[in-house]
Amino acid sequence: MYTSVKLPRTSALFVSALLGGVIFTSCASSHQSANQALPQIAADGAANKAMTPANESSISQNTEAAPIARSRPQLIKKAAMSLTVNSLDRTIDAVSQIINKQQGDLIGLQEQQPKNDNLRYTATIQLRIPENRLESTLEQLAKLGTVESRNITAEDVGDRLVDFQARLTNLQKTEVNLQKIMDRAGSIRDVLSVAQELSNIRQTIEQINAQLKSLQNQVAYSTITLNLEAAVSSTSPQPAFGLQVQETWNNSTHSLSTFSVGLLKLGIWLIVYSPYLLIFAALVYSFTRWRRTHSPRLTQTPEPTISE
Repeated sequence: MYTSVKLPRTSALFVSALLGGVIFTSCASSHQSANQALPQIAADGAANKAMTPANESSISQNTEAAPIARSRPQLIKKAAMSLTVNSLDRTIDAVSQIINKQQGDLIGLQEQQPKNDNLRYTATIQLRIPENRLESTLEQLAKLGTVESRNITAEDVGDRLVDFQARLTNLQKTEVNLQKIMDRAGSIRDVLSVAQELSNIRQTIEQINAQLKSLQNQVAYSTITLNLEAAVSSTSPQPAFGLQVQETWNNSTHSLSTFSVGLLKLGIWLIVYSPYLLIFAALVYSFTRWRRTHSPRLTQTPEPTISE
């Protein structure tokens, strides 16, 4: 991105004069080279007129038969493959050997352990391989198990690469011209203004250069995402008898210790709140005794009988 820098009127005139001098010099040199090339062109024209019609026809035929050179497409290739394998650990080791053989890199590895006996072990491997070895690598990976799915995608970034290269070339030319202007600038204000513009140009050059290298790296190396799944669901092996007895003993002792600690905590709580419990018990006992003392008698004594 270009940023506009406002220069004083005298500075603008000075910079314009310098740019005009550079352009005039380049035009003069191109005109001189064109004048020097005129005699050579005339001589070539005379030589062409001296050629026989047979030679002209043969040259025209050769020109028509020559194939048109086409630029190689710049593609970013990404592949994905899903395999069902017998042993996940051995397959991961085999994939590592293939990566080393193909001069690739392991980007990521993620293993997922099953949470119960019905699920299967799975793993996802991401690797980066040189673009010219993508097909051979996929063929070797397919031999490790049963291929469930396979797909390859490609993105043409040739136009983006050409655009970045053109912008980079123009910015580099602008940087050279600004450097010449800064070398010829007289006042400090002019030097600072041109230096600021030059700094912005260099920052833009670095950004475009980084994007260009990133695209070139993606074109040179292809990415493969490999999904692995075990063929047989995982079954946890039955532990030995001694291990079972030891595990039972550990669980029982742990339960006993937990129960004992709980009783101890309960006793501590009772000791701490014992005054309140005693007061409550005394109140209950006093109320019960008072009720027995002041309650009316329900039974009456029988009167004596007089015998005649």
